[in-house]
Amino acid sequence: MDRLPRDPAELADAYRVPTGRHVRVNFVASLDGAISVDGRSGGLGSDGDRRVFRTLRALSDAVLVGAGTAAAEGYRPVLPDSPVGRLRAQLGRPSVAPVVIVSRRASLAPGDQLVTDAVTPTLLVTCAAADADRRTALASAGVEVLVCGEDDVDLPTALDALAGRGLEQVLCEGGPALFAAALAAGVVDELDLSIAPLLVGGGPGLLPSALPAPPRAELVQALTEDDVLFTRYSLR
Repeated sequence: MDRLPRDPAELADAYRVPTGRHVRVNFVASLDGAISVDGRSGGLGSDGDRRVFRTLRALSDAVLVGAGTAAAEGYRPVLPDSPVGRLRAQLGRPSVAPVVIVSRRASLAPGDQLVTDAVTPTLLVTCAAADADRRTALASAGVEVLVCGEDDVDLPTALDALAGRGLEQVLCEGGPALFAAALAAGVVDELDLSIAPLLVGGGPGLLPSALPAPPRAELVQALTEDDVLFTRYSLR
């Protein structure tokens, strides 16, 4: 099995996809399927996983994440002087990319660092049922609010709206509920799964519940470093 490249350009080439619309989901999980240790994914991470994380962000037009995951993981904007921003510039891409928060209830505070520290505006994907005053307050704070759906977020409509803004290659970083919704909507092109050599014995997994029609995935790449397995699966 090939080793995970250490050179940033080689690693980018290993994960690059053709131009056009593409939704990839990135997770790190333990051998027994857990996606966090003590509530954070960092407990499963390795140097290689962090390099893949930065590379996938550097290759994407936007980072899509559920509001709960963004809050639990302390999400920050992608900034020009961050490791991801510098890698983006090194790869010949704009040094910033927007973070797109998905929340049926518009659960993003106007004072959140994703709002106040962003160089390019953070986007919020929500639905018409979300509190109108909250949506107005977020828009006034500089968030681009996309209303996609009536009682819940319509992900295909949201991805169409992002593509209309030139954000075609989207990296989804979870969490499990958003991943399940994306699978149900049929919008996932690729799963990039890092498998850590740990047995956690509990906690949330990749999906919150069984799917009614499990999609078939095709393994297209497998790399390794320090006993971690870095896989790419096509879902198309």
